[in-house]
Amino acid sequence: MMQNNNVIAIVGATASGKTSYAINLAKEIGGEIVSADSRLVYKGMNIGTAKPSIEEQDGIPHYMIDIVEPEVDYSVGLYVKEAKLHIDDILSRGKVPIIVGGTGLYFRILLENYSLPETTPDYSLRKNLEKLDFQTLYDILKGLDPDAVNLLNDNDRRRAIRFIEIVKQTQVPLSQARGFKPPEYSVKWVGLNYPREELYERINRRVDLMFEQGLVDETKFLLEKHGRIPNIIDTIGYKEVISYLDGLMTFEEAVEKLKQNTRNYAKRQLTWFRKNGEISWNCYPEKMKK
Repeated sequence: MMQNNNVIAIVGATASGKTSYAINLAKEIGGEIVSADSRLVYKGMNIGTAKPSIEEQDGIPHYMIDIVEPEVDYSVGLYVKEAKLHIDDILSRGKVPIIVGGTGLYFRILLENYSLPETTPDYSLRKNLEKLDFQTLYDILKGLDPDAVNLLNDNDRRRAIRFIEIVKQTQVPLSQARGFKPPEYSVKWVGLNYPREELYERINRRVDLMFEQGLVDETKFLLEKHGRIPNIIDTIGYKEVISYLDGLMTFEEAVEKLKQNTRNYAKRQLTWFRKNGEISWNCYPEKMKK
C-alpha cells in the first residue's frame, strides 16, 4: 500500500466498528484518516453523529471533520474536492490515506469511477418540491429511480430534492446520470459488518450511550445556537430528541425511535455497499488481517 496512489477504504453500517478499526490500522501502517461521513463535517454535532473525540482519535490525524457550521449545505462535490486535497497531501508525505465512513455517495464519487452529473439548478422544480414532506419526496424518487432512494438518509429532504432534479433533467437513473471517469486512486476496499442481531445490539448500545453522554443537552444547545435548520432537525439522533422536547414522544419512545431509525439506516447502508464487488467483507472486524 505504499505506491503513490494507493488508499484504503473502510466501509460498513453505522456501529460496525469502522472508527476503532481504522485507528488501529493507521497506527500499524503509518496511516492518516479522511472521514467520509456527511454529518461529521458539521461543527457541534458530536454525540448525535458518534463523532470520534480527540481522545478516541488517539493521536492519529483526522480530516474532513468539524469543517463547517450546520447552516452550510455541504455538497458531495465540495466534499470530494476537499477530500482529494487531503488524500494527495497524505500520499505526498509517504503516509497511507485511510478513508472511513458510512456515506456511500461520498465513496462512490471520491473513489469509484463515477463523475458528478452536469446539471443546472431548476429553481421552479425545487420550489414546488420543497413544499412536500420527506415521505412524499421519497415516493417520487422511488418511482423515478428505485435504486437512488438507498442513498438517502432518513428525512434528508435536500438530497431527495436534488436527486429528483437530476433524474428529471437527465431522464436516466442517477447511476447513469453521474457518468464515468478513470479512477484516480488504487483502492483496497475493506467492509466491516456483524450478523444482523449482533449489529442491532451494537446499535442499541450506542444509542443508550449517546443519551448517557448528553444527547438531549447537545440537541438543546444546537437548537439554541442555530435554530431549527434542516441539517439539525432532519438528522437521525437530533430529530428524535426534538420530538421528545416538543412533547410528541415520551423519553422512552424517543430512545426506541432512534434505535429503530438507526437500524433502518444501517440496512440501507449495507444495501448500498454490497453493490461494490471489490469490498472484502468479514463479519467480525477483530478477526480481520490488519
